Amino acid sequence: MIIAVDGPAASGKGTIARAIARHYGLPYLDTGLLYRAVGLQVLRTGGDPSDPDAALAACAFTDPLLADEQLRSEAAGAAASVVSAHPAVRAALIERQRAFAGQPGGAVLDGRDIGTVIAPHAAAKLFVKAAPAVRARRRHDEIVARGLEISYDRVLADIRERDKRDMLRDHAPLTQAADADLLDTTFMDIEAAVDRALALVEARIRAAAND
Repeated sequence: MIIAVDGPAASGKGTIARAIARHYGLPYLDTGLLYRAVGLQVLRTGGDPSDPDAALAACAFTDPLLADEQLRSEAAGAAASVVSAHPAVRAALIERQRAFAGQPGGAVLDGRDIGTVIAPHAAAKLFVKAAPAVRARRRHDEIVARGLEISYDRVLADIRERDKRDMLRDHAPLTQAADADLLDTTFMDIEAAVDRALALVEARIRAAAND
């Protein structure tokens, strides 16, 4: 059973996807970490994330990088948004993601194009969204909680810029799959969002069983 969870940054999709994975006892992959790893690798080698060749070369990163705490930094996130727009980078990482999704028993993956590109045959698909101002507040609070200083306005501008890049890129843009259930978390706390997500997934599973 493959469950796809897509959505923009700070929508809550990662927390929701992890909760779904725990509920069903399935392995979980935050596919955004792969792109963050590529972006961070480019930065550490002195490259430019907007350079397609430098980004493609960084796709050869080794697995230990996925455990690096710097992957959660704002710099890595910004670089990930840039490198993910390169078709060659997405092509280089697509089989890695599909292999994870295709393991025995299934998996839960979250990202930007899981339901549309990586696993269009997923048993259940969620598209998680929230208003940009709310997502910026969540992200700002996370950053401040880590002891870092950043203005809310800067975070909001970054959220909007990432949304623009993700939705307007030519290859695998961020979009809701036609058969995905929409989950708007703007006015939900995390407990309510997880409960709603599980209910939507359960409904999809029951419907498939009755076909």
